[in-house]
Amino acid sequence: MGIFFTHHVRGFISLLSVIIFGAVGVAIVTTLILLGTGSSQMGLVSQQSMQAAGLVDACAEIALQEVKQSLLASGTTTLSFSTGSCSYGIANLGGQSRDVTAVGTVSTVTRSVSVTLDRITPTIHIVSWQEVAP
Repeated sequence: MGIFFTHHVRGFISLLSVIIFGAVGVAIVTTLILLGTGSSQMGLVSQQSMQAAGLVDACAEIALQEVKQSLLASGTTTLSFSTGSCSYGIANLGGQSRDVTAVGTVSTVTRSVSVTLDRITPTIHIVSWQEVAP
């Protein structure tokens, strides 16, 4: 009877060890999958943020070109691109002073800049170009 009981205890310990190691392995694999998914999402958001920054800068540059071409330029314009969209607004602050705001959006990521000018002719003089909260 003692040999029979010892044999079953060894089998039970072996089975319990396999179950514990299996559970630890499943926990490790699950953690790695979740970390990989989170990392991929962060990479996508980072890429979209850089694209939105490019769009907002392009829109601000287009607005500056419009101001240079027409001293009376003002209002809001929206542009669409394959990667996203951007819009800009030109506000006349009096004299040659202008405030240009631009917003670039890619998917759910938005970036904004504010550009202040104090002179348009003979050349545009930018007082500040700052990224601001959207």
